[in-house]
Amino acid sequence: MHAPRARFTPREIGPATIAALVIALALVWATAKPGGIPAGTYVGQFFGAESILLLSIGLVLISTLPWVEEWFDGIDRAAIWHRRVAITGLFLLIPHLLLSAGEGEGGALAVIGLSGMLALAAWAILPRWQSVVPGPLRGIVVAARDAPGVAEVRRLFGGYERWRLLHRTTGIFVAAAFVHGLMDGTPFDDAQVLRWSYVAIGAIGLGFYVYRELLARFFLSLHDYQVETVRQIDTGLVEVAMRPLGRHVEFIPGQFAMVYLEAKDGWHRHPFTISSAPQEGVVRVTVKALGDYTSRLQELIEPGMPAVIGGPHGRFSHRRGTDRQVWIAGGVGVAPFLSWLRALEGELPHRVDFFYTADGDAPFAAEIHDIAGRYPSLHAHIVDTSVEGRLTSARVLDTVDGDPGGLSVFLCGPQGMLRTFQRELHQAGVPARRMHREYFDWR
Repeated sequence: MHAPRARFTPREIGPATIAALVIALALVWATAKPGGIPAGTYVGQFFGAESILLLSIGLVLISTLPWVEEWFDGIDRAAIWHRRVAITGLFLLIPHLLLSAGEGEGGALAVIGLSGMLALAAWAILPRWQSVVPGPLRGIVVAARDAPGVAEVRRLFGGYERWRLLHRTTGIFVAAAFVHGLMDGTPFDDAQVLRWSYVAIGAIGLGFYVYRELLARFFLSLHDYQVETVRQIDTGLVEVAMRPLGRHVEFIPGQFAMVYLEAKDGWHRHPFTISSAPQEGVVRVTVKALGDYTSRLQELIEPGMPAVIGGPHGRFSHRRGTDRQVWIAGGVGVAPFLSWLRALEGELPHRVDFFYTADGDAPFAAEIHDIAGRYPSLHAHIVDTSVEGRLTSARVLDTVDGDPGGLSVFLCGPQGMLRTFQRELHQAGVPARRMHREYFDWR
């Protein structure tokens, strides 16, 4: 007899908390409406209050506090929900503006807050514009993107560090919108519960923002390292090994870290999945040239250069799976699986079919086969897509055999590939709660 499933899994606790807060605020506004305020104006200001709630939650989610990562089943998922609540909060400003704009003295602050948040949201979406823009219009976007003037702007504002620096101003624009609401909230004088619930929501969100910007640095777990080797693995794929200069970072296989590297052109900060095992004397990261300085890593980094490792973060672990597991890696998405494989000691407690796809000869294929040869329950399937075509969910299920409902699936790779696998495997009977994905593409 199976034990009853818990009401909420770790990945569901955070979203359920957000939903509960949104519903609770709606109930407060539904029951505390004072008389004498037009219904349309009141509804518009309610949407404004909900927007501030969601934007404040977004500030909490990027505070880097450990319990946030625990509630959302990983800092990557917290970042995803940060984006979701921020975009939803911005959409709620549309009915707020239509129903209650132009009332009160905080109009200038409203314009500042809205303009700043819209600009930051657009900048966050632009790298993934293909998932937003319909296919027939993508040619126009590409032409506009590559226009001479636009190209110069992209070079000026592009890059992870510039994006990160400007994204940190989010709290300033939320603060402007919050003060606007405090000045122009017409129901607040006659319904103190609305005023003080609004003040509490904004104060908590902005308090977390101040913590992140001014105090979090004093509580970060940082470890001094030195670059030991920089090795070209494949075209566009580089492995950097770093040796500790003092206390080494303790991590669980599958986690990622914030890596600070001093290069020839200054310090760079970037999150990378750790591909080494905890018992190794070095920390290794496998880096693909995807833009900014990662495309020039071998030119900029040399052995002996200092490095700092912060973290670790993430909850991507095969120990959370069932006795029958499928691991699927695409390209540089092999990194967390390398850490899992390299960390194996003793017996592997579950049956694993590991599918690793690459265009051409797969990096690390020999090492993977060597490790698989030592574990009878581990089966490695290296797929050369240039010869065999794309790996499909049908092929995975045919290879694994048995009831899909008993599988746990772990995936890491390009976003489009993983979405297809998640959808098709779920349709085939794999429970959604047993599909675990590493969201490296959101960092």
